[in-house]
Amino acid sequence: MKKIAVFASGSGSNFQAIIDVVKSGELEADIAILVCDKPDAYAVRRANSARIPTFAFSPKEYSSKEAYESAILEKLASYGVEFIVLAGYMRLIGPTLLGEYAGRIVNIHPSLLPDFPGKDAIGQALAAKAEWSGVTIHYVDEGMDTGPIIVQERVRLSEKETRESLQKKIQNIEHKLYPSILQMLLTRGEVQHDEKARTY
Repeated sequence: MKKIAVFASGSGSNFQAIIDVVKSGELEADIAILVCDKPDAYAVRRANSARIPTFAFSPKEYSSKEAYESAILEKLASYGVEFIVLAGYMRLIGPTLLGEYAGRIVNIHPSLLPDFPGKDAIGQALAAKAEWSGVTIHYVDEGMDTGPIIVQERVRLSEKETRESLQKKIQNIEHKLYPSILQMLLTRGEVQHDEKARTY
């Protein structure tokens, strides 16, 4: 059973979904630690409730990205972390972490990349009056949501779509898709063809 670290910055709804499927046995993984760049984020409370160790830090207290990523790396090593799962982590991963975990960092993004990368993808889709949006799971590289795509699933926007309704549609997909893809990646090292067929 692989030890994973989950990185989050906000409420941690995807983090909670991962906690739940680990508890149920649907995801064969050991959540070794939560890494959070906002010590007061609700994700930290979720970790505490689940008795998961946390490394909550304030980037401004470090001299550079390299400095705080080195501190993260030290924590990950101390917990034997083998794989990193980004779940609403709002910072670009830098060379320090990428160098150590190349090919072992995945992210989930609320759009059909390459459309609407970066912050507020839901707002971007609404502003563009897009017909489709959805969810992308991808490997992480040095860019902003530019890593190789693993799988995507899409949702159609209605004419009366609101931020709240679209967020609910996307989260419903995220909370089911991410755990199932993680299970494949962590236990088999790849995603089955029928899951890849969801890509549009």
